Amino acid sequence: MAVLSDQDIDARLAPTRWRRQEESIVRDFELANFERAMTLVNLVAEAAEAANHHPDILIHGYRNVRLTLSTHSEGGVTDADLDLAQRIDALA
Repeated sequence: MAVLSDQDIDARLAPTRWRRQEESIVRDFELANFERAMTLVNLVAEAAEAANHHPDILIHGYRNVRLTLSTHSEGGVTDADLDLAQRIDALA
């Protein structure tokens, strides 16, 4: 899977809440409480397993979740990252 161009990534991220951060895409979520944060994390885990593509997940401040997607084996953002981001958006 090839790394996408900056233009392709920016175009696909434009209508979303995801943002570029170096060689990754990132989205922050602020949930109502810790239980909701964990529910989101578990839903993301299921989607990631199904896609065989796994984000970095940070839970902080008890109700905040940061998801970071990058295809490490390719050294940047690929279709797999943007496809999983779209799936995560549908879950959220």
